[in-house]
Amino acid sequence: MAASVSGKAEKLKKKPLVFIDGSAGTTGLKVASRLAERDDIRLLILDEEHRKDISARKEAINSADVAFICLPDVAAIEAVSLCDSPKTVIIDTSTAHRCAEGWTYGFPEIGGLKTKIAKSRRIANPGCHASGFIALIAPLVERGLIKPSLRLATHSLTGFSGGGKKMIADYEDSKEDVLHCGGRQYALGQHHKHLPEMVKYCGLKNAPCFSPIVVPHYSGMEVSVPLFAKDVKGGIEAIKDCYRDYYKKGLVRFVDDSQDGGFLSSAALSGRDDMEISVYGNKDRLMLVALFDNLGKGASGAAIQNMNIALGMPEKTGLKA
Repeated sequence: MAASVSGKAEKLKKKPLVFIDGSAGTTGLKVASRLAERDDIRLLILDEEHRKDISARKEAINSADVAFICLPDVAAIEAVSLCDSPKTVIIDTSTAHRCAEGWTYGFPEIGGLKTKIAKSRRIANPGCHASGFIALIAPLVERGLIKPSLRLATHSLTGFSGGGKKMIADYEDSKEDVLHCGGRQYALGQHHKHLPEMVKYCGLKNAPCFSPIVVPHYSGMEVSVPLFAKDVKGGIEAIKDCYRDYYKKGLVRFVDDSQDGGFLSSAALSGRDDMEISVYGNKDRLMLVALFDNLGKGASGAAIQNMNIALGMPEKTGLKA
């Protein structure tokens, strides 16, 4: 009997230990709830008394095999500085390290990044808006279908959960307010924290004209990029062939038509962790579209995918795709 108990304890000990720094935020809560359902990892949880204690957090980060940092940028930088363990894999969901030297961008479907993620100890989770744009544009630049110098525009519709707890409360408390019943465009001055990663990981020479829009549903995202066919080598069929060949594995897939009676809904993939990309248009004008969940492939789903890869697990483990 003793040997049996000892064997179980040893098996439990071998399971990766995971810590979430910032587990009270929207992304942190989502990561925590997902991991709590899994029996292939051990989740290290600090009690409320020690959740913000810097020494307790430092000990937790350094004892973990994987530490998710789900904090605002400044706090995320501080949290990363607490880690001196060579074995701990840091997955930062903030903007702070997405373009930083020494960090691997956590989008395994593009540019051979999956291999780098598997070996990295510092992984920067992509931004939600950026994920859709990069999925659409990076393959086209990489394969030479569009020029890196091409000036682009993009619109991105996002569920209000993307704005965090304050925005969620704002929308839930303002259901009858006419201003909250329609789309609300923001970042009108063309300054948005996702732009640098969109430029870098697509290999562009110019930032796109970017229009993010909050829409009145909880989660889901639709990113669209219009193109003139004359700017694309081979036109619409070349783009479709590119996507079919490029996205054979992972959580991004090409779908030849995602329309529902002539409409595309930004809530179509709400609650999922995958992404669908499509191409529409005619011989003159094209529209590239990415559909996914801002909380899934746009945040916690991508973070867990990166954890799975870093730990050598099947990348779709615990994900809805």
